[in-house]
Amino acid sequence: MSGNIQLLSDTLAAARSEGRAALIAYLPAGFPTVDGGIDAVKAVFDGGADVVEVGLPHSDPVLDGPVIQTADDIALKGGVKIADVMRTVREAYEATGKPVLVMTYWNPIDRYGIERFTAELAEAGGAGCILPDLPVQESDVWRQHADKHGLATVFVVAPSSKDDRLAKITAVGSGFVYAASLMGVTGTRRSVGAQAQDLVRRTRATTDLPVCVGLGVSDAAQAAEVASFADGVIVGSAFVKLMLDASDREAGLVAVRALAADLAEGVRKR
Repeated sequence: MSGNIQLLSDTLAAARSEGRAALIAYLPAGFPTVDGGIDAVKAVFDGGADVVEVGLPHSDPVLDGPVIQTADDIALKGGVKIADVMRTVREAYEATGKPVLVMTYWNPIDRYGIERFTAELAEAGGAGCILPDLPVQESDVWRQHADKHGLATVFVVAPSSKDDRLAKITAVGSGFVYAASLMGVTGTRRSVGAQAQDLVRRTRATTDLPVCVGLGVSDAAQAAEVASFADGVIVGSAFVKLMLDASDREAGLVAVRALAADLAEGVRKR
């Protein structure tokens, strides 16, 4: 079975044709439980997310701030496995027909086996992977397997990335480019800042891929701000924090569905 890279591309293109940015949500698998995590992904889709990134919990998440680290820790203590990540992707995709990616650090894939991982992700209906710590110059084998199985390879660029480095990254990436809005780890912030707009401008000069901005967006106003210059708005910590703070599972689902609806409205006010 081939993965859903085309569905991802079509979804981003459809948002652009509507004159808006896409809303991309992030939630870790296995949090607060495997079943609860699946329900949370479905809830943000119900609220209006166009794409969801399912995080593969990791014991050393270098890009992630304290909110996502806490959720990852809960998932890992609950015994989450890569099979649970694949199940999350499968059930979310089958329930919604919308693109679901996996965001993961490289070490778990390396241990699991590249061919095994890509084949299982494609079979689950996954659209691809975001790989924040895989160096482009070491990505050939991964990309060969991802291409064979119809999966996008999304690389992360940062404000510190020089123009020649951006060109090397975007030349081999697929699906979209993940533009980190500022230096640092994930988390909500009062302002996304001008760095993000400059990074999007410089990245677009090197590629026709959509450029989607993450790290820091937490409300409709910030989503509208980013949507004014980016092809997609990525929100993670704000969703996870609502789940962490909720009094029970159902309250968490109601909260993330409502935030997704608010953000979906925001990206339409660009």
